[in-house]
Amino acid sequence: MIVPAAGARAGGPLTGHRRTMVVMSDLRSGRGARVIRQRVDTGVAELVGDRDRPRAWTLLVDGTPQSYVDLDDPRYLEFEYVRRLGHLVDLAAPAGEPLRVLHLGGGGLTLARYVAATRPGSGQLAVESDARLAELVRRQLPLNQRGRRAGGTRPGGASAGGTGAGGTGAGRVRVRTGDARAVLEQVPAGSFALVVADLFTGARTAAHLTSAEFTAAVDRALTGSGIYAVNVGDGPPLAYARAQVATVRSVFPCACLIADGAVLRGRRFGNLVLAAAHRRLPVAGLARRAAADPFPGRVVHGAELDRFAAGARPITDARAESSPAPPPGTFDVKRKPGQPELRRSGQNINFADAAGR
Repeated sequence: MIVPAAGARAGGPLTGHRRTMVVMSDLRSGRGARVIRQRVDTGVAELVGDRDRPRAWTLLVDGTPQSYVDLDDPRYLEFEYVRRLGHLVDLAAPAGEPLRVLHLGGGGLTLARYVAATRPGSGQLAVESDARLAELVRRQLPLNQRGRRAGGTRPGGASAGGTGAGGTGAGRVRVRTGDARAVLEQVPAGSFALVVADLFTGARTAAHLTSAEFTAAVDRALTGSGIYAVNVGDGPPLAYARAQVATVRSVFPCACLIADGAVLRGRRFGNLVLAAAHRRLPVAGLARRAAADPFPGRVVHGAELDRFAAGARPITDARAESSPAPPPGTFDVKRKPGQPELRRSGQNINFADAAGR
């Protein structure tokens, strides 16, 4: 799930959430957007074409942006939080070295495509709970994988509908449909160097995917030096994000948080990327890369992360709840009276953040 940020800078190109918001505006106004709609298991999925990138699409489910995929350029990461996950991928091992990656939450497979492009030979398993969504993505946003058979069947019996638990196949992206926790608990111990949890049904994460017990299952699936990364959606007063930090740190001794400054200050609802491991994380490299992004992010770690999570208790299965829902209007495009139509460049572009400003 992607949460819109505050307005773009004057005169700058549209990047990140801003492009998605223009796509959504086109969708609602009917202005020339290429749109594919299909009912899936969890609602109505829409693939909205990007006017400026001919083979790029935004995936939405029930109006909530889930993924952005450019079939011509899998290295292109449109959403800010996905770019931050991409920084973790880049720094998890020496450049170009293959990784075994488990993606909990498939969507459009944006990050899996990025790993395949930047770390050739990586074995990856993506878990998607919505079988009809997985089929839509397989059909409309096909992975560029050699040796694929018609109908989505991969060599070795893996398919868009399933693969053996933990089966990743060297240099391939495998997709399995099912509950993320159930699949996670089936994979062999120590199978993956990176586990990414981007788990949203619509705009919320289910309760059983937020707990210390779930995090312990992630730990079991990782190698000793592996990294866990999770996309957290939260807003003021950030109680859920603080509890997630406490939960992850109850299992992993090293952690950091990457997010937009306004989100970290509790000014609006947004995405926070939480990373954790049993080894020191590359926080200096993450901080440099996040600060250099088109819409810069901050990295919180050490004593500052201690203060952020102070007083928060780890979430257990017994008291787990789904993540907070974004406030009404979070995904709307708003303009002040008299403000011109949104255009892609040469304009001061103002998007309402979750506080409605």
